[in-house]
Formats: sequence, C-alpha cells, structure tokens
Amino acid sequence: MLRSTIGKARILIVDDEQANVRLLERILELIGATRVASTCDSREAMALFLDLRPDLVLLDLHMPNVTGFDIMEQIKALGSAENPVPVLVLTADVTTKTKHRALAAGAKDYLTKPLDQSEVLLRIRNLLENRFLHIQLQSQNILLEKQVRERTGQLEDTLNKLRLAQHTAIKQERLSALGTMAAGIAHDFNNSLTLILGYADLLLSNCKDRPDCTEAEQIKAVTTAARDAAQIVRRLREFHRPDDGAETRVALQLNSLIEQAVTMTRPRWKDDTRTTGLDVSVRCELGELPSMMGDPAELREMLTNLIFNAVDAMPQGGDITVHTQMAESEILLSVADTGTGMSEETRRRCLEPFFTTKGEHGSGLGLSAVYGIIERHGGFMDIESEEGIGTKFCIRLPASLDAEMANEKAEPAREQTGILKILLVDDQPIILEVLQQQLAEDGHAVLTATDGEEALSMLGGQSYDLLITDQSMPGMSGEELAAQVKEQNPRMPIILLTGYGGSEEDEKDLPACVDMLLGKPATWMDLRRAIVQVMK
Repeated sequence: MLRSTIGKARILIVDDEQANVRLLERILELIGATRVASTCDSREAMALFLDLRPDLVLLDLHMPNVTGFDIMEQIKALGSAENPVPVLVLTADVTTKTKHRALAAGAKDYLTKPLDQSEVLLRIRNLLENRFLHIQLQSQNILLEKQVRERTGQLEDTLNKLRLAQHTAIKQERLSALGTMAAGIAHDFNNSLTLILGYADLLLSNCKDRPDCTEAEQIKAVTTAARDAAQIVRRLREFHRPDDGAETRVALQLNSLIEQAVTMTRPRWKDDTRTTGLDVSVRCELGELPSMMGDPAELREMLTNLIFNAVDAMPQGGDITVHTQMAESEILLSVADTGTGMSEETRRRCLEPFFTTKGEHGSGLGLSAVYGIIERHGGFMDIESEEGIGTKFCIRLPASLDAEMANEKAEPAREQTGILKILLVDDQPIILEVLQQQLAEDGHAVLTATDGEEALSMLGGQSYDLLITDQSMPGMSGEELAAQVKEQNPRMPIILLTGYGGSEEDEKDLPACVDMLLGKPATWMDLRRAIVQVMK
C-alpha cells in the first residue's frame, strides 16, 4: 500500500501493557501512520473509538476491567454491518479455543505474542487495504445507485413520454383516418349541394323576372340552408385539424338570423307536429339590436338546435318564445318553451357531449354544439328549467356597436367580362347541366366535356377564353388537365372546382397551373366573381 494511504488511516491501539503499545506505535510510525490513538486502560477504549472513528483496531484480549471480547461486542453494536471496522487481535493466548472465540466475536485477523514486526506490518497493511477498498467500493456503489436511480427516472420519464406520444399518434392516426373518410363524404355532399344551390339560384333568377312569383322566400330559405350545410360539411372535413384560431366573422343582424332559423325549422315545428294532432307555435319578440360580429352559419345552427330541442321537449305541444333585447354592450337572447322541463341533474349535465335523455332518438351533441358556438363567439349561456313548467336558455352575446353591417359583395355586372367562350369539364352530367345553364344565362358560350381526354381534344380544335374543370375525375384529374393546358397555352385562365375544400388553407397550396380554386358548392354569384377575377 502506498505510504500516503497508510498515512490517512486512523488506528486505535488498546493493550494493558505499555511496552506493547510503544512497540506498535513505533511500527506504525515506520510505515507512515500519523493518526494513531492508544490506551493501556481498556475502560477508555470506547471513548477513544467514538472520538477517532478508526479504520483499524489493534486489540489485546486479556485485560483487567474490560476485556478485548467486551470491546469487540461494543464495537459490533456501534458499527455498521455493511462497513465493519476491522479488528486485529494481538494476544499471548495461543489456545485454539481463544482464537476461535476471538474470530467468532468479530476479529478480522489474529496474531500471537511475541510479535514479529514484519508479520505485524503485513497484517496491518492487508487489513487497511481491504478496509479502504471496501470503503471505495461502497462509495462506487452509492454513486452507481444514484446513477441508476437517475437513469431509471429518466427512463420512466422517457417511457411516459413515449406512451403519451404513442397515445397521441394513435389518436392522430384515427383522426386522420376519420378525416380522410370525412373528406370523401364532404366531396359527395358538396356535389349534391352544388346541384341544390345551382337550381335554387336559377329558380330565384326566374322569380325576379316574374312579378307573380310567390316562391322567392322559400327558394331563398333553400339557398341559405344549403350554404349552412356547406359550412357544416367544411367543419366535418376539417375537424381533425388543429384550430388555428382564425374564425370567420362578419357584421350581422341577429334578428335576421332568428327569422331565417324560424322559417327553416317551420316544417318541423309546424307541419310535422300538426300531422300528429299537436299544436306548436313559435313567437318572436325581437327588440332593436345593433350589429354583432359572428359566423352566420354557426349562429343559425345554434338557433336551429335550440328550436328543435324545444320542440322535442314539448311532446304534447306548446309555445316557443324567442326574445331579444339590448343590455349595455351585450345582446340578450332567450329561447323558452312550455315543455316538460328538466331535473336539476339533467340541467347540470345537458351540455355534456353525448348526454341525452332521448334514448336512441338523440345523439347528445345538439346542446354541446350550441354551447361551443356561444363560447367561440365570446358569449355565455345560462339555463333555467323547472319540471312540468318548461325550460329557458338565456344567452349573452357581445354586440359590435360601431360595426357597420357587412353587405353582400355587389353582384358583378355580367358585362364586366364580356361574352366568353368557356370550356366546362366535369364527370357528372347533372352538374355540367346546372353550371352550363348558369353560364348561359349570363350570355356566355359554353361547351362541355365529361373527362380530361375529351377536353384536350376539344381544346386542340378551337380556341377558348376560359377553362373551368372539376378536380376529381376518373382517369385524368382536373389538376393534370390544367397542367397540360398551361403547357400548350400559358395564358389560358383556369378555374379548378373542388368538392374537397376551397378554403384559404387549400389556396395556400394552389398549383401553379391553376389560376383560382373554387370550392363546391359554389353559388351563381361565387362563379361570377371567380370569372371576373381570373379574366382581369
């Protein structure tokens, strides 16, 4: 062992003979031990032990007052079982019985007197080496245990993050799959809505030229409902996307939306109930209101859900009252019914998603959707209900006192673009027919094709002012058609019709070969605006 290692060792000598103590001190001095305590009175041994906390004890066995066996028992009681202080017994008793007893009592080594200096040195060195190696090992074990705990904590944290990531990935994968399915559904719905809006616009146009037409208001209601349905379909398509907080808001009059919602729901609360012998009436008490900022489609959906909910709450018929008034900077809206009312528990839970008291006839999403719309508009809702009396939904919405009503964009004059020769491409003949009629009504010359190959063939034979093509078609897609047309005629304006979107987010990824993306269902006015824009 190195001299420096011996030098830091703390050694206690306990022997009742002064000569033996001096001999041991000289031996330790020769090997560089400087932290040595000794006593010839065994009664002082434990006090010195506690003060010195030795790394090695050199101990005689047969001493008056307190024997070496007694001291070893006390050391064992005070010491650590994991790191016991080694004891080297130095005794004149050479009997095997005493040796066995000493080793059993805790002695690590045993030497008999007279002592051999070289042997004493070797035994001391071995015991101290083992002692310090053991201490070093303990320190390494403590450090290793700490590192293991830290690493285990890191692994547990990583595992928790991995589980969360897996859960998020699975959830996102499911949402993505649902989103893909929703996109397909949206495409089919938008194609159907295109027909509804197209024919409704044509009917409304015919009504303008007929003073005796009485169906204009009903046609307008159909058009409004179709537009709202398009908004619902858009939200269905994009429900799996993160909300970027960019809500569409326009200045509007809530009273006008209420009148529209009452008209749109009339077949349910008036016609359907009367066929079953019930009488349901809707009364509007509408005060003078300023404009407010909001999403018309969402607010109409909110009002429609509240009216339908009131009808369902009146199985024996009754009255629905829609009331509005102004209070400081807020618009107060209430929808009250004289139906069955709700228990306190039902009232507390009725806004929870999927909670319903209608059994298989309800989804439990109507009122939760209403609450979500109100929250998105910065409003609040309170519910007053009493069983057997009825329910009243009280809604507060922020008013925009300084906002000017947002007028519909002026309908572009048909003369703005002149008479155009247009090639219209869509794989669905009925959509081709509707769009062709609208364009023809505006005076344009319209030729049609049902696929990309036919369109390319027609473009090769004569010139056109504008190409309007559907995006999703069998064989050649609308985007592929547009790319080939732009290669042959880079100046040809192209409008791409899509049943998958047409939102601002989609327009960010607009292909270079397309001048404008127009989402289905597009109104007649939307189509006119698009043509004016691309023909500038």
